[in-house]
Amino acid sequence: MAAELSQMLRVLIERNASDLHLSAHSPPHLRIDEKIVSLDMSPLSGEDVKEIIYGVLNPEEIAKFEKNRELDRSFEIEGLSRFRMNVFWQRGFVGTAIRAIPFKILSFAECGLPVKIVTELARKPKGLVLVTGATGSGKSTTLASIVDKINEERACHIITVEDPIEFVHSNKLSVVDQREIGQDTKTFALALKHILRQDPDVILVGEMRDLETIEAALTIAETGHLVFATLHTSDAVQTVNRIIDVFPSHQQQQVRTQLSFVMVGILSQQLIPKVGGFGRVLASEVMVATPAVKSMVREQKVHQIYSIMQTGQKDNMQTMNQALYDLYTRKLISYEEAMSRSTDTDDLVRLFKR
Repeated sequence: MAAELSQMLRVLIERNASDLHLSAHSPPHLRIDEKIVSLDMSPLSGEDVKEIIYGVLNPEEIAKFEKNRELDRSFEIEGLSRFRMNVFWQRGFVGTAIRAIPFKILSFAECGLPVKIVTELARKPKGLVLVTGATGSGKSTTLASIVDKINEERACHIITVEDPIEFVHSNKLSVVDQREIGQDTKTFALALKHILRQDPDVILVGEMRDLETIEAALTIAETGHLVFATLHTSDAVQTVNRIIDVFPSHQQQQVRTQLSFVMVGILSQQLIPKVGGFGRVLASEVMVATPAVKSMVREQKVHQIYSIMQTGQKDNMQTMNQALYDLYTRKLISYEEAMSRSTDTDDLVRLFKR
């Protein structure tokens, strides 16, 4: 590890930042509680940045980057943290964004997840569980926590397919095999095509990026396995629609039926800066695939799922607005933050006026 980059990453951890950004003709920047903050350093030249980045890549990675103009990788600094690194070109210069990934896998309570329902989802014997949200919303942390819970409680075989591997799991009661795109397999779709021959019980798909991967995940869940996956969608209704809309129109009714049979639950999440400006807190929307929800999916009434969630507390469901309202009443987030994070502010205002 180049000494200069290692020192920057130590500052990142010391300041509780999430990301380090290196760009040509700019000083290094950190992301702290969603704000980009400049380090007190001189601007780096294009050659400086390239030298720092290439100093931590091996020859194969450099060749791959120069061919594809993109590179994802992960690495760790002993005693400090793991990191996920994306290398890219911008205006003819090399740049990078590096995200810190803690060695310690957080419990559900430490993540801020709704413990009861997430524990129930982790204990399901089969089906599809989706964790959704924007980049940087804590999806990987949530999935790592769920996998760790299963690893502690069940003697089973867990296989993860990730790009790149972020949290590293050691075997506890389970055997955990982690496969990285590019290093251990070529694509998500190819890995999933062969995964049933590897005797899995639980499968984690780092990201459902395309029709082929989504189709494979649905089929694997249908064969009696527990599948966890992520999507870049903002709520449960949008997630269901996204999965269905990926398929050609002549297949969509079949997919609605298939999804209604395998879907177990959807967690949609956001990380929101706390009041006072130190740290962030998790807001989670929870949809549980009750018989009523499954029926709405099959009957092309997905838009009605939201109203089921609004009144679904007995099934441990909650909308994002209910989660935002709860965080506000606990004085964890401001009114302004709650309103800015809602996709239906009229509904949230009604909650505030109760």
